[in-house]
Amino acid sequence: MQNDNAVKSGPYAIFRNHDFLFYLLARVLASFGQQMLTVAIMWELYERTNSPLALGLVGLSQFLPMVLMTLPSGHVADRYDRRKVIMTMQLIMIGASIGLGAVSFFKADVFWVYMCLIVLAVARTFHWSASAAFLPQLVSREDFPQAVNWSSSSFQFSSVAGPAIGGALIAFFGTAKEVYLINTLMILGAFSMMSLVKAGHAPAVKESFSLSYLLGGFRFVFNSPLILAAITLDLFAVLFGGATALLPVFAKDILRVGPMGLGILQASLPIGSLICALYMAHRPPLQKAGRALLIAVVIFGVATVGFGLSKSFALSVGMLLVCGFVDNISVLVRHTLVQLHTPDEMRGRVSAVNNLFIGTSNELGGFESGLVGKLCGPVASVVLGGVATVFVVAVVFSKWPQLRHYGRLGEEVKNG
Repeated sequence: MQNDNAVKSGPYAIFRNHDFLFYLLARVLASFGQQMLTVAIMWELYERTNSPLALGLVGLSQFLPMVLMTLPSGHVADRYDRRKVIMTMQLIMIGASIGLGAVSFFKADVFWVYMCLIVLAVARTFHWSASAAFLPQLVSREDFPQAVNWSSSSFQFSSVAGPAIGGALIAFFGTAKEVYLINTLMILGAFSMMSLVKAGHAPAVKESFSLSYLLGGFRFVFNSPLILAAITLDLFAVLFGGATALLPVFAKDILRVGPMGLGILQASLPIGSLICALYMAHRPPLQKAGRALLIAVVIFGVATVGFGLSKSFALSVGMLLVCGFVDNISVLVRHTLVQLHTPDEMRGRVSAVNNLFIGTSNELGGFESGLVGKLCGPVASVVLGGVATVFVVAVVFSKWPQLRHYGRLGEEVKNG
């Protein structure tokens, strides 16, 4: 009966929830601005330094704050009003974006670019934890998978359109200053949208501050087999199966399609995810979500192998579209599991742990692909990564039967 009601209400009925609509618009604006900002920073740094190391330091300046701020960000999201935390972090991001614009305008030392990036990374870490934990308070349990799906699709849209528009703006103006200004305005718009959200977060009775409290998110995840299985599966799939770090090598040396082809390859993954998000929005919730997650990651691994072996540009694009499509299923199931099966008073800390695992696996996955590519060649790196991903599915399937038995997405289950 719930499925019939979901179908009758339609995929867009959730937008009648104004709190969710404003939250989603804030997410779109912030994500879009961030994607444009990344292009502008990378372009300007290389223009000013001609150093690949300068580009590598961009990742490091964002990776370290994320690791160091994981526990504090979860603590803040659980002990304070999450809406106010989100808005405060948006104000800090506005300040950092203005700082980047000033560095660009006055041609200040690139040292200050990294300082602004560190501030941005700290603010985003707190923002991510509070935002992820806040979403379940805006929609009903039945609507939550749909909310996650639309939230994911907004990010994928930003991933496709943001870099393209950012690059076009740099080409038009000849500098990155205008992009920093536009990003500032977009975050200001996101702040305005969040100010229209009426729902707030009343923290539970505050526990005394302690290391045990900070580590509560890790303890909860490792004592919750269903959540641990989903996070482990996604973490290692990204760690081993990510081919994105080597896309420039494939575009230049293997497929020989040049910069234009590289742009198409890079857009293929988020386009595949966006197609999946739109498809999932128009169908009932997954009835065998655990099995769907396992199958999705197997397909991800197989498609990664297919991409690694492909000598055809069209086939390579197709394999990346498939990877993006099934990756969105993984994101949908994992995020729904993590948020709906975590007590509200712990959602901030558990969200921080989830963000840490998935965020670091992206960074480490790129390093792993590059290292294996250096030692064994790019084709072997991608193919072995895809095979390792399928192996991880077999391990998770065997070790955590709770995941393969998990049924309707969003249904209540007992941990243990």
